[in-house]
Amino acid sequence: MKVYFLMADGFEETEAVTPWDILIRAGAEVYLVSVSGSLSLIGAHGLNIKADMLIDEIKDGESFDLLVLPGGGKGAETLASSEKVKALLTKAVKENKFIGAICASPMALGRHGVLTGVKATCFPGFETKLGGAVFTDQKTVLDGKFITAKGMGVSMEFGFLLAKALYGEKKADELKKSTQFS
Repeated sequence: MKVYFLMADGFEETEAVTPWDILIRAGAEVYLVSVSGSLSLIGAHGLNIKADMLIDEIKDGESFDLLVLPGGGKGAETLASSEKVKALLTKAVKENKFIGAICASPMALGRHGVLTGVKATCFPGFETKLGGAVFTDQKTVLDGKFITAKGMGVSMEFGFLLAKALYGEKKADELKKSTQFS
């Protein structure tokens, strides 16, 4: 399974690294994709990460199984303002691919018009920015092909839910057991 993490300067480190690690353990082919114009990304708390590619390097006909948008206010705002992110989200919806967003980044899904009628959650204070989503106060939500989560504190649950969406409940349970989560 091919996964793109759409990342921008100001991303929340735990919300990116934890689900990334879980998906790698699940066997996914995961790429960190910079939306900031540089392969060098700086997180909200100063962690410097090198992306695998720039968003411009994704070819038009390229296939993927999941897009993940980590939160972090500044990073999420960049994702919400990017026409290239909008194009990938639109492609994902059209091709019935999974989309995951955590913390502030569900607002990017709302702003880009892909959450209308979808049950979703987000970091408190961003509820009005979900663009027609049906807000729920749950920690994590899976509604069809959309996976959303509240914030950093549920990064592991978010990662396991992403793995479950791609690989099934049995694989997600194996990962939980092997990481001492349950």
